[in-house]
Amino acid sequence: MQLPLEKNNKKVVQTKAADINRRKRWITPKSAPYIFIAPTVILLIIFTLYPIVSSFLLSFKTKIAGQYVFSGFHNYIRLFHDPVFYKSLVNTFEILIIQVPIMIFLALIIAVLINSPIVKLNALFRISFFMPAITSLVAASLVFMILLDNNTGLVNYLLSLMGIHKIAWLTQPFWAKVSIIILMSWRWIGYNMVIFLAGLQGIGQDLYEAASIDGAGKVRQFFSITLPQLKPIFVFTVVLSTIGTLQLFDEPYILTGGGPSNATMTITLYLYQNGFKYFDFGYASAIAYVLVIITAILSWIQLKWAGDKD
Repeated sequence: MQLPLEKNNKKVVQTKAADINRRKRWITPKSAPYIFIAPTVILLIIFTLYPIVSSFLLSFKTKIAGQYVFSGFHNYIRLFHDPVFYKSLVNTFEILIIQVPIMIFLALIIAVLINSPIVKLNALFRISFFMPAITSLVAASLVFMILLDNNTGLVNYLLSLMGIHKIAWLTQPFWAKVSIIILMSWRWIGYNMVIFLAGLQGIGQDLYEAASIDGAGKVRQFFSITLPQLKPIFVFTVVLSTIGTLQLFDEPYILTGGGPSNATMTITLYLYQNGFKYFDFGYASAIAYVLVIITAILSWIQLKWAGDKD
């Protein structure tokens, strides 16, 4: 005759054994990888794929009487008849064409100098130039706004000491763009410098030794060895910088608010204003997808122009 305690223990053991058998049935070597990646896939679908699809569908809708209704290509037709959109597009490309080459050139020069054995305290210089890249962009923009203030800014004060008239950095269209270019260059030169520095350190010294034996000087080595070896780095930094500039938002939003007279209005800033200032999310979604297409086309052109066969 079994005691009640023994019966209970036996039931517990049987229950645990049944649970283990059930787990074995659905946790197998084939199903285990899918189970492990399921949380990541679910989060990706909820927070990435769903917003992309939802935004795409929203670009074909217009808000009427508080409700979004399907309107076909109305938002896209409106977009290509919008002078402010064309103005923001021109502003973005002007900044892109001027700022990216300057930034890439300065980043390369600084990387070459830091990589040179002549320069001491290389680690200190690397940290110093890279620090702006990890600085809060909002904080940096606010500091530049104070420095470039027309009346009380430190920059205009220093210019006045040299006998130069004050510059309306943030209130004149030309100088407002220059201010944004200066801020972007200050922030991202060090970032690209680190990428170039990694590429320079990956070039074998035997190439330079062989060139020296053949009588090539430092300048000839730079143009015949360094630059060709850095071609993938150039492609990477240019594409990355182009995408970043097309998404330019924080600097004009904080420094100028897109002014004066839309002189610093960029595509993403215009997108933001339509979506979160005027709450026209359908039109903002159309702007976003046009920007995606422009970015994809420019990236493809840059890769093909650089001779990428893939």
